[in-house]
Amino acid sequence: MARAASPPLPPAAAPDHDCPHCPRLVAYRTANRAAHPDWHNGPVPSWGPREAPLLVLGLAPGVRGANRTGRPFTGDYAGRLLYRTLLKFGVARGEFREDPNDGMELLGCRIANAVRCVPPENLPTPAEIRSCNGFVQAELAAMPRLRAVLALGVVAHNALLRAKGIPASRHAFAHGAVHTLPDGLWLVDSYHVSRYNTSTKRLTAEMFEGAVGALLARLGA
Repeated sequence: MARAASPPLPPAAAPDHDCPHCPRLVAYRTANRAAHPDWHNGPVPSWGPREAPLLVLGLAPGVRGANRTGRPFTGDYAGRLLYRTLLKFGVARGEFREDPNDGMELLGCRIANAVRCVPPENLPTPAEIRSCNGFVQAELAAMPRLRAVLALGVVAHNALLRAKGIPASRHAFAHGAVHTLPDGLWLVDSYHVSRYNTSTKRLTAEMFEGAVGALLARLGA
């Protein structure tokens, strides 16, 4: 029997497709819509079951990736290592073909971004990160069985702490680090799965698989 879909998030929990909060991102979105009217070109919704115990938190959509396809980490290089690893460990099933219609499913995790709209040069400003943090808070509140967050990069790490009302100085980002937050939630760090990090070997497949495997083992314990 097919599992019933989760009910939609309340309006305040997800940005509108024409979210007006960040003027620079709105201008960039408008330019992309004019240049590529067939792209998603809007805040990218989170993906995966809200009943999952794990949230993977990324930075922001890539302009030719999720901003184009409308699905996190889909359509550009960053998704290859991420989804290959999730498939390997059984928290996703199917085949990742960099296409939101590839039929792949997430089983034991949900994926969201700290900033929902694509930023110029893939770099949101501190003000934009703060502006979008309410949506991170809403994601956390909407996941009743959440036990761990895998933060891909320092921006996601700090955004999660901000959403929890915890000063970033209390938990320094470090690849593979596991931070236990006051409410018992585990915050686990990994370098971002970007092309730059993987091509420079700052993050290797073995490093990423090690961090994900250790986290999933902890969740299964």
